[in-house]
Amino acid sequence: MSKPAARKPTVTVSGYETSVVRCAIALALVLLGIAWIVVYQNFALDAAEWVKGVGKKPDTPFPWMSDIERWNYLIGFALIFLGLIVASSPTTPLGRGRGVVVGMLGCFLIGLAWIVTYYFVAQSSTAHIPVMEELGQSNLLVGVGFMAVGFTFATKWE
Repeated sequence: MSKPAARKPTVTVSGYETSVVRCAIALALVLLGIAWIVVYQNFALDAAEWVKGVGKKPDTPFPWMSDIERWNYLIGFALIFLGLIVASSPTTPLGRGRGVVVGMLGCFLIGLAWIVTYYFVAQSSTAHIPVMEELGQSNLLVGVGFMAVGFTFATKWE
């Protein structure tokens, strides 16, 4: 019979144990969130914005996705934020040492850049950024959400 510790999928790097499963889950959640938003934007958005009585409803391979409309953005960004929060665990490279600083500052700067980009570029009549254009004032929540995830990294900083 093997020892319970021998069955844990971990890798030891510079004295720290890294959970391969937690890293894979974090990466999968972030990629799933991005994929969710991309699929909605490219395949289901036209059917979601269709007005009844004006022309024929656009065909979509994901009718259920067009039925929940703007909630798709919430689902996608929630998956991205959850993946980043999972990555802030000390058993992942982003959850300890220099990775904490990189994750924290990265999330803070992405959130700040998201809000600044929305205010200066997306509200002009000449520039059209696809996701920001549909989100409207909800872009503020996305930017603040990235900053909030940055604080989950900040709590791990030593």
